Amino acid sequence: MSRIFIALRAVLMLVLAVAALPAPAHEMSMAEMQLRETQRGVFTWQWMAGEKRPISQDLTPVWPERCTAEANMLRCGEQGLTGTLSVKGVGERYSAAVIKVFWLDGESRVYTITKAQPTVQLYGAANDPRGMGEIASAYTLLGVEHILGGVDHLLFVIGLLFLVGFQRRLVWTITAFTAAHSLTLASSALGLLTLRSPPVEATIALSIVLVASEALHQRQTLARRWPAVVAFLFGLVHGLGFAGALKDIGLPENHLLVALLTFNVGVEIGQLMTVGACWCMWRLTARWPAAQRLRTALLYGIGSVAAYWSWLRIAAVFA
Repeated sequence: MSRIFIALRAVLMLVLAVAALPAPAHEMSMAEMQLRETQRGVFTWQWMAGEKRPISQDLTPVWPERCTAEANMLRCGEQGLTGTLSVKGVGERYSAAVIKVFWLDGESRVYTITKAQPTVQLYGAANDPRGMGEIASAYTLLGVEHILGGVDHLLFVIGLLFLVGFQRRLVWTITAFTAAHSLTLASSALGLLTLRSPPVEATIALSIVLVASEALHQRQTLARRWPAVVAFLFGLVHGLGFAGALKDIGLPENHLLVALLTFNVGVEIGQLMTVGACWCMWRLTARWPAAQRLRTALLYGIGSVAAYWSWLRIAAVFA
């Protein structure tokens, strides 16, 4: 009995800790810098405005060795902007730094620096062939980081696992969810579909409430008979949430489709990591008599937190 009490107390503490956080939306803290070449090897640079305080208080660029910075002027000589660029402080207040370079010939290039990929290689031009690999790597890591940091999305996935269980139809349910959010992510990122963020985020929170409540009972409702349909419909909304994050990051014009595809791949990798971790927990607790009580407590906790977020987000819609 003491083991059950300890487990339930741990779940309660976790729920209270999550509820104490601000209702998370699918947002990422991005810092943006612009460099504009004014003459060969000479650039002006600046951080774009931060939300609450200057970005320069949290991030410091580390320029290539042959470049020297004076205030907002960067001089790199005849060889141009070549070498390794990094930004100190990424991964603390800001999860990524997006560097937009506008070259003298009118071409532009976008570089993304994250904690997992702390440096980028510059080649003095926008059309270097090695840029595609760098973008693919950066956006894949950003996709993984985004989903693992998106508590509301993870709670929806966990709710689906509770609803369906580790059965064959779980494959179809997860596939339907993936297909749906991939569709709306691409449509929104390419400008084919646009919706305001507050209603999207409110619907995401409500989707968690619905899935948690359906998983608590055994009635043969639509969600239990056709979980893939429910997963697909709500996946469309979750995809719009992902698109909001991707809009904050920005898509490079020269490799737009690569960035979009690899960001989505990163999201799927993070989703599979979550499912794998839950499967391991399920296997460990399968023979534990108190597992069913723990399941109920977790579902009530997930539903309660999601209901709290729903009220906040619905209020934001009418604010």
